[in-house]
Amino acid sequence: MMTIATSGAFRLRLLALLAMWAVCFVALDASAHDIPADVTVQAYVRPSGERLQLLVRVPLKAMRDVDYPRRPSGALDVARASAALREAAALWIADNVRLYENDQPLAAPRIVETRLSLESDRSFATFDGALAHLAAPALPATSELFWEQLLMDALLEYPIASAHSEFSIHPRLEKLGIRTRTVLRYVLPDGAVRVFEYHGDEGIVRLDPRWHHAALRFVESGFLHILSGADHLLFLLCLVIPFRRIVPLAVIVTGFTVAHSITLIASAFGLGPDALWFPPLIETLIAISILYVALENIIGAKVERRWVIAFMLGLVHGFAFSFQLKQELQFAGEHLLTALFAFNAGVEVGQLLVLVLVVPVLNALFRIVPERMGTIIVSAFVIHTAWHWLTERGEQLMRFPLPTLDAAALASLTRWAFVLVAVVALGWLVNVVRQNRTHVADATRTISNREARSDEHAH
Repeated sequence: MMTIATSGAFRLRLLALLAMWAVCFVALDASAHDIPADVTVQAYVRPSGERLQLLVRVPLKAMRDVDYPRRPSGALDVARASAALREAAALWIADNVRLYENDQPLAAPRIVETRLSLESDRSFATFDGALAHLAAPALPATSELFWEQLLMDALLEYPIASAHSEFSIHPRLEKLGIRTRTVLRYVLPDGAVRVFEYHGDEGIVRLDPRWHHAALRFVESGFLHILSGADHLLFLLCLVIPFRRIVPLAVIVTGFTVAHSITLIASAFGLGPDALWFPPLIETLIAISILYVALENIIGAKVERRWVIAFMLGLVHGFAFSFQLKQELQFAGEHLLTALFAFNAGVEVGQLLVLVLVVPVLNALFRIVPERMGTIIVSAFVIHTAWHWLTERGEQLMRFPLPTLDAAALASLTRWAFVLVAVVALGWLVNVVRQNRTHVADATRTISNREARSDEHAH
């Protein structure tokens, strides 16, 4: 019995040892096919006649699950790699990339050609250069190159009805790496080239969008941006805490809207600073703006002063909106102004939604807690959050060297000084008109009261 038990234990240990070795071998094999951290994909799309050409360059190490032939030394067997390259092109490109003509999906492509390229090759700078390189002689069969150091170029063709149709693409290549950057160039029938550069999955990209396509995309982008920006939402909350009636809200929100529209549009046309320190500066100023408005709520805010504050600080928030917009404008095609106004409209719709949800909640809260006490409590929580943002963003800002006042910087400051003077003059004019209307209304009301009292005495 003892011998049988001992032999059974021995078998269990042996099986466990074999299992451990098997896991090690699987892990070693998997490590050879790890997902690369950073991958850059270059692609061209060109419609011509009754075909659409998709020319792609992908690092070979990003196209896994393909058995690339190797030599005993571990180098890629270039002479026998053709079949593996076609398999990689079919698995990672043809099966993933979706192209649309007039919103209808195109049929499966034909893989025309594939080839290996060195990482030092620069032929993808132009479509013609990339196409010529694909037809050039292949790498020598005797090359001692490892597959992780090579690129694969592939040409795919799709049947289309017309080169002047509306084309869209959904690359779906984000799984090639942990961080996948795609540089996509669309060659229009007239030879012009439109460049798109994005990270991850951007969804369906319209290569030559019409104005309504751009409008819908940027309304959605602006709407989502305001809802996802915690700092903008807190600032908006602080603006409206003391003023929850329609007229004061309309005045304050209008001032904020007009102000951030000015700097948003100006930045989109390149009038804003393009230095690395500028975005951290704006983020820091936004934290200061939240802190200031929350403190003013505690001290005591007035409508006459609050709309001016909303206007001035809205200029800062407009720059922050522009940072998001700059990344998106590449998808506007030729409809820059449409995209700008649509993005701004999306921001306004988001703001209105926030107000519709927040104002009733504040009213309900202030029915439970005295309004003055509730205003102080909510503003104190906002101050706590804004102070942490201020310290964190201030530290990031201090990492950048102070800007030098060269000719370009002085020219930029001069431009913005003129803009600021114009904005202040506009604000002053609006305030004067508003005060005059208030005085006229008060005077009219006083005269009416006097006449009413005179009629009473007369009777």
